[in-house]
Amino acid sequence: MKALQEKIRKEGRALSDDVLKVDSFLNHQIDPAFMQEIGQEFARRFKGENITKIITLESSGITPAVMTGLELGVQVVFARKSKSLTLQDGLITSSVYSFTKEERKEISISSDFIDENDRVLVIDDFLANGQAALGLMQMVAKANAQLVGIGIVIEKAFQNGGNKLRENDVRVESLAQISSMEKGKITFVEEEVLV
Repeated sequence: MKALQEKIRKEGRALSDDVLKVDSFLNHQIDPAFMQEIGQEFARRFKGENITKIITLESSGITPAVMTGLELGVQVVFARKSKSLTLQDGLITSSVYSFTKEERKEISISSDFIDENDRVLVIDDFLANGQAALGLMQMVAKANAQLVGIGIVIEKAFQNGGNKLRENDVRVESLAQISSMEKGKITFVEEEVLV
């Protein structure tokens, strides 16, 4: 998605060879019109898959997931990273390690909102090592639902998460794939092929 690549170039910042800061439109401040375009693109890519539910992980995955849900006309469920007094029983859980935050979290969703009749699309903001996606996939499996695919806003293709998922025959649709962020220069996979 060229518009996303341009947005990353203009507003993103490589804080290191591994960490990309896109908080002006995705991870802190939200650009609603642009996120609507993101949702439209995911809906276009997964059209015809008879998706009944979208799941994501709080918090940065919520906006692209909601915009996609709006376009597809389906409910969105987000996995919580912390315990809640209102979310106690009938939980589907998974353990996820965050390399950015350097911590392991147990994530959970209520079994009231996903079951064996669901065809599920996972949407998330980033794909790096694949831990969040794998955790969400485990939750879909525990619910006996069917995973249709995974939509990722930004994939760090130089890390192993995307390969792990694709090697397991998971359909992964990434709107922007970054091949490198060395020395602060963001390079996309398509550009690497052209060189």
